[in-house]
Amino acid sequence: MDVRDEFVPPEEFATVLNRVPQVCVEVVLAGERADAGRVLLAHRTNEPAKGEWFWPGGRLYKGEQLEVAARRVAREELGVEVTVEGRVGVYGHFWDTSRIDGVDARHTVNVVFRVARVDPDAAIELDDQHDDYRFVAGDEEGLHEYVREYLVDMGLRERASE
Repeated sequence: MDVRDEFVPPEEFATVLNRVPQVCVEVVLAGERADAGRVLLAHRTNEPAKGEWFWPGGRLYKGEQLEVAARRVAREELGVEVTVEGRVGVYGHFWDTSRIDGVDARHTVNVVFRVARVDPDAAIELDDQHDDYRFVAGDEEGLHEYVREYLVDMGLRERASE
């Protein structure tokens, strides 16, 4: 099957997003050298999660293999080539915001991968969806609940007691 990555007119995309979940792929980039044991978060400039430190990610294209999408997301959003080291998990996210006109809330199904830079010295070059990045430890305070969930599942953070 060919990958279908063509532009979808906004009104059609809004109709779909108002009726069904969107499948997304997110990447958790491992830190290197001084950042070993940490993972990259990028500061989002668009909805959903505008202003949050979050994982790079985006929609899965029709016909696109999941690991291919993970490598594409890293290349497009972080400017680096990566190898996929494994799957963290599959998560359902519910957002009360959207960057799409005519869509007030979003439901995404996120397939999350651990990745590492092919060249450990390759510089991170963010796209326009992010204005900064940092490497964080699993026990850092103030992280978004979805970020904390991934960190727990990767064994980098203790599950909070209820």
